[in-house]
Amino acid sequence: MRPDGAGCGVACSYGHKSLALHTIAILSPGDMGHGIGAALGRSGFDITTCLAGRSARTQQLAQRGGFRMVPTLDELVVEADIVLSILVPAEAERVARAVARVISTQGVDTPFVDCNAIAPQTTQRIEKQIVNAGASFIDGSIIGPPPGRGLPPRLYVSGPGAHVLSALDGDEITVKVMGDRVGDASSIKMCYAALTKGTATLQVALLTAARALGVDEALTAELATSQENVLRQMHASIPALPANAHRWVGEMEEIAATFESVGLSPGFHQGAAAVYRLLGQTEFAHESPESVDTERTLEATIEAMVVLLSTLPDDRYSE
Repeated sequence: MRPDGAGCGVACSYGHKSLALHTIAILSPGDMGHGIGAALGRSGFDITTCLAGRSARTQQLAQRGGFRMVPTLDELVVEADIVLSILVPAEAERVARAVARVISTQGVDTPFVDCNAIAPQTTQRIEKQIVNAGASFIDGSIIGPPPGRGLPPRLYVSGPGAHVLSALDGDEITVKVMGDRVGDASSIKMCYAALTKGTATLQVALLTAARALGVDEALTAELATSQENVLRQMHASIPALPANAHRWVGEMEEIAATFESVGLSPGFHQGAAAVYRLLGQTEFAHESPESVDTERTLEATIEAMVVLLSTLPDDRYSE
C-alpha cells in the first residue's frame, strides 16, 4: 500500500487497518490479466502494470486493456494499493520473489494476491515469502474465461483479509470469498481445472489414437449417435488448444502435485501435461489466443497431432 495512504476507491477493513482500493497493479496483462484489468478499469479503478522485459504481444494487450504503464517494478509495488499476480504457473514463484524483494527493500506493506493456477502447497510457499517480507497475502484463483467471453469469471479468494477483494465484485467479475484459510482458493481451481482442461487432453488423446488406428470415422459416427453434445463441444474447443498448450503444461503439473499431496495418483495430470506438450509442438502452436484460426477444423487439429507423433521416437515415454 502506498506510504501516503492514498486511494480514493472503495474502503475496506484489512486486519486492523483501512485499505482503500483505487490503484490496482496487475502482473501481467496476458490473455486473462488484460481482460481482468480492462474490466476493473471500466469499474473506475486505476489499473497499472510494469512491462519491463515483456513481449510485444503483452505490451499490445496492456494498451488494449487501458493499463497505465509504470516504468519499474519498485514504483509499481510502492504506488499500488494491492498487487494481483495473474501469470502462467511456472512464473508465479519468481514474480512473487521479485515483489517480496520490493516490499522488503522499499518498506511498504502492499497486499499481494496470487491468482494463479497453482497447487495449494505452492501457494503456501509464496505466502511465506510475502509475509516474511512484511506484507499481507491473499490466495486467489480465477475460474472461467476472461471478461466479455460469456459467463463472468469467478475470482475465488481466501486467507486473512480476503474480504477486501469484494470491492472488485461487479457485472464483469464475480468475487467469491471462501474464508480465512490460505490454500482454499487454489484448491478449488486445481479440482475444477482437473476436470475441464484435463478432460480436453483425454479427448485429444483418444481422437488422436482413433485417427492413428484408422477408426476415426467409425468413432465419430458413434459419438454423433451416443455423445452428440460431447462431440459438438470437441469441435468447438479443441482447435484452439495449441495456442494455449504451453501455458497449461504447468497447470497440469500443479494439479498432479495437488492430487499427490492428498494421496491420489499424479499420473492422470502428468499425462495431461504430456498431451499439452505435444499440442505445443504442432504446426498450430505459433498461434496466440488472439490469432487462432477459427476456421480450422477438429479433424485438422487431430491430424497435426498424428503427423507430429510420426516424427517422434518410439521410446519417448521410457524411463
